[in-house]
Amino acid sequence: MSTHEIAEVSEVVEGVDLGRLEMSLRSPRTLISAALSGIAISAAIVACIPLLSVLAMLIHRGGSRLNWEALTSTPPAALAAGGGFGNAIVGTLTMVGIAVLLSVPSGILAASFLAYIGPDTRTSGIVRFVAKVLTGLPSVLAGVFAYAAVVLATGGFSAPAGGVALAVLMLPTVLLTSEEAIKMVPARMKEAAIGMGATQAQVLMRVILPTAMPGVLTGVMLAIARAAGETAPLIFTALFSNYWLFDLGRVNLMKPTASLAVLIYNFSAAPFDNQVSLAWAASLVLVTMVLGFNIVGQFLSRNRHRR
Repeated sequence: MSTHEIAEVSEVVEGVDLGRLEMSLRSPRTLISAALSGIAISAAIVACIPLLSVLAMLIHRGGSRLNWEALTSTPPAALAAGGGFGNAIVGTLTMVGIAVLLSVPSGILAASFLAYIGPDTRTSGIVRFVAKVLTGLPSVLAGVFAYAAVVLATGGFSAPAGGVALAVLMLPTVLLTSEEAIKMVPARMKEAAIGMGATQAQVLMRVILPTAMPGVLTGVMLAIARAAGETAPLIFTALFSNYWLFDLGRVNLMKPTASLAVLIYNFSAAPFDNQVSLAWAASLVLVTMVLGFNIVGQFLSRNRHRR
C-alpha cells in the first residue's frame, strides 16, 4: 500500500468508536446468539443418540455371537446349534453387484445427457422429473415390478431378479447425484477442450467425467448403502435360501438367494434362541457394511470439494 492509502485507512480507523465494537456478554444480541448456539448443539447431540443407541445395542447383542463360523457357515436347522450366515453375505454382495452393473452405467449416461448433451430439451425435463419421483418410490413396489418383469419371465426366484429390484432403487440416486457433479465441472475446462478441437464425445469422456468422478462415486456409494439394507424387494424377487450360490465349484444365480436383510427378517421372529442371536450378529454385519459405504461416500464428497 502507498503512503497515501495508509493515511486514509488510519483516518477511517480513528473515526470509528472502537468501544461499540466490543462484545458485551449482557447485550440481548449476545445472549440470543449463545442461546441459539446451545439449542443447535443440543439438537445435534439428541440427533446422534438414536444412531449411537442402535450401534451400542447391536455391538452388545450381536458382537457376542459374531465369530468366524458365523461369517463362513450356512444357517442351521431349526433346532440345531451353531451355523452362520456366510451365504447371506455372498448373496447380498452378489445382488448389489448386479444392481451396480445395471444402474451405474445407465445412470451416468443419463446424467451426461441431462447435464451436458441436452440440458434444456423436453426429454431431459421429463427424465429429470421421473427420476425425482423414483427417489420416493416405496421399495416394495420395486420388488413387485421386478417380480412381474423377471421372476414371472424366468419362472423362479433368483439373484438377477433381486439385482433388478435393487437397480430400480439405485438408479435415481446415481442419476441425480451424477448430474449435479457434472454440472459443477468448470465451464472453462469444457471451452478449452472445444477450442482445441475436441468433439462433444471427447469432451465428455476425457474432460467432464474424469473431473466429476469423485462426485459420481459419492452418489454410487450412497445408492449402494441404500440398496444393501432393503428387505421387501428381495422377498418378492430372491426369496431366501439356506445354501450357497455356488455348488461344486459352479455358480448358479438362477435360484433363490439368501441375503442379510431377509435373514434378519426371518430369524428375528424365530422361536429359537440360536437363530435370534444369528439375526443380531447379521444386523451388526449389515449395519457395518452400510456405514462403511456411507463413510466412503462422505470421504469422496469431501475430497471432491477440496479439489
